[in-house]
Order: sequence, then structure tokens, then C-alpha cells
Amino acid sequence: MYEPEYRPLDYDPTHRFAPALPASGAWRSGMPAGERRFMTVTEGRPFALEGGGQLAEVTLAYETWGTLNAAGSNAILVCHALTGDSHAAGTMGIGHPEEGWWDKFIGPNKPIDTNRWFVVCVNVLGGCQGSTGPSSIIAGTEQRYEARFPQITIRDIVRSQRRLADRLQINRWLAIVGGSLGGMQVLEWGIMFPERVRLLMPIATCAAASAQQIAWSAVERLAIANDPLFNNGDYYDAPPGKGPWAGLALAREISQITYRTPQVFDERFGRQHIDQRCEFAPWGRYQVESYLDHHGQKLVRRFDANSYLILSKAMDLHDIGRGRGGVAAAFARLSSEVFVASITSDLLYPPYQQAAICQGVTAAGGRCAYEIIDSPHGHDGFLIEHELLGTAIANTLDAIERKK
Repeated sequence: MYEPEYRPLDYDPTHRFAPALPASGAWRSGMPAGERRFMTVTEGRPFALEGGGQLAEVTLAYETWGTLNAAGSNAILVCHALTGDSHAAGTMGIGHPEEGWWDKFIGPNKPIDTNRWFVVCVNVLGGCQGSTGPSSIIAGTEQRYEARFPQITIRDIVRSQRRLADRLQINRWLAIVGGSLGGMQVLEWGIMFPERVRLLMPIATCAAASAQQIAWSAVERLAIANDPLFNNGDYYDAPPGKGPWAGLALAREISQITYRTPQVFDERFGRQHIDQRCEFAPWGRYQVESYLDHHGQKLVRRFDANSYLILSKAMDLHDIGRGRGGVAAAFARLSSEVFVASITSDLLYPPYQQAAICQGVTAAGGRCAYEIIDSPHGHDGFLIEHELLGTAIANTLDAIERKK
């Protein structure tokens, strides 16, 4: 008689993960910095937040590529997505567990050509890879913020980046580009500081988070908060295996489903099992489950649960019309040229949202070009389609430079 390998009362689903995953993958002082640089942008004055409260000190981790010209006119700001960081380009190595998340886009003779442009990428405020966030030590104390870190918004992130730009002596960006959460930053830069940027390039993003986007984010946050080892955000001193790795991994697995498409999952995994002998076992696993587990574990090793909560909520709060008389009035504040790009198969940020951005810009009298990238890869297409999207970005940068 067939005896299932896994028994429902004996099998712990978390056993599918590697043992002793870290309580947090946050970068901390004393770890190898890699290519990161650090800038404190508060200079002894508290940083007030849009939603109330303040941070006594804000330090931002950032990386640069290329050379700023004498006029300071060739600078491009690249803004990262939810679980990105300042390492947008370059190899993996000491201080950087993975290669740059946009490495095929940024570099010599690549779409964002560092032979021509001075490129900057900043780990966002609230992040966990060197910038001030929940895993940071509170200035003047020996305590970490943990759950005490106040809720920040996209506008707070942009204001901190503006202070960094001031200290780098970049008075006006040639372009600001980013996808998803990065695209939200792009839009807010153009609305908050229109005189500080010539070209906005928001990709696979929206003018305001939709109800469905908020719903996905809410479930991901609950996965973290309901992990008993989350301990109300106080877990940084927990030994490996004793932090909220299971909740963070599950949050990533949920999000990974929204980042890809049924077509990609069917073509890559179909209905294949890990082991056909266990097909009818209660916990017999499909190949697609192993794929999701892989991405969950990868994130746990390089990210932080508290930062995930803070930044995910900041994305839900994103609404360029908030306090400005609506979205149309916000678009009327823009003076930059705009290039918007969509991914045809994007289920999380569908193309209609980017089309609406372009329509809003033009309705307000602005100039906007719109590119639709035909890709089966879903939301992740803005990370993957370096040839199609990269060509569109390079051509748009060439065009804006010719208009000097």
C-alpha cells in the first residue's frame, strides 16, 4: 500500500526552507560597505515627515557611476522598486550579495551610458541597505527604531533625495527614471520640484495606488505581522532561524505571483511535481512552489521585514492628487517632459494606469511620449526587457540631450 512521504499532522510546511535563515537581511554599520557611499542630509535638524512626526537624523546610502560634468548637467537619478537598493549596477561581491538590479541597463555603452551620464541611485528612506530605516540606530541612543520607525511617504523619500542632490551639487537632473515604487518617486519629483528635472521617466507605475494594489499589499503585510516570530517588530537580536523569516518569505511569494504571468508560469513549470512519487501526498510539491520558495529565501537573506511593512504602506499611500486638489491639478504642476512606459502583460500595474498618466500630462498641457513594451514577463518586465525597454530609454535620453 502506498504510504505518503509527508503526513499532514507531522509535516511543517516551513521545512521547505533552508535552516537558520537570518532574522533580518538588513545592512548594518560595521558590515562591508561595498560600493555604497553615505550622506547625512539632516545636518543637526530634524527631518519632518508628511504624516506627522520626525526623524532626528537621516543618512542615505547611495552609489554613483560615471562622471559629473563641469556644468552639472548630465546627472540621471535612478529610483529603485520595493525591495531594491542603491546597487543598481555592478557585480555581486563583498557588500553586495547580488549583481546590480538594473545592471543590463546601466554602464558603459549600455542604454543609460555611463560614458556620457553621471548616474546616481539612492537606497530609499525607510529601506534597509544603508539608509535610515527601521533597522537603524536612533541618533543619540543605542536602540534601533524597530516598530517605532514612523510611517513615511513617497514625498518624504523624494524630499530626502532632494537634499542629497543639493549636497552632490546637482541643481537639475537631466532625467529621473524608475519602475513601480521607483516610478512613484519619479512622478513626485516632477510635481514637488519641477525646476529640478528636465525629463521624467516613470515605468510600470501609477498616479495613485488602486484598490487591488492596496489589497495585495495588505495581504503581504499580514503575512509578516502574523508570523509569531515577528514579535511586534522587535527581532533584530534574534539568532538565525528565530526571526520573522517565514512571514517575510511568504510576503515575497505572494508578491512574486503578481510580478509574473500565467503564461510564464505555465511555460516554465506547467503541472510538474518535484517528485512524482509524492503526487498524492498532502504536501507533495509542484515545481512552481519550489520557484516561489527560492524567491522567498533570497529576499530573506537581503531584506528586512520592518522595511517591507513601511515601504509597502508608502506605496499604498501613493496618490499624487492628495492635498493638491486632485490628480489633474497635480499633473498641471509638471514642467518636465515625460516618457511613460508600460509592460503589456503587467497584471499588478496594468497598462491603463500608465496610459492615464500620459493622458493626464497632455491634458494639463504637458509633453508626454508613451511606449508599450510587448513582453510576457508581467510586472517584472521592466527589470528583464533590457533590449526593448533599454532601447526606448536610450533613444529618449538622446532626444532630450539634443534639445539643449
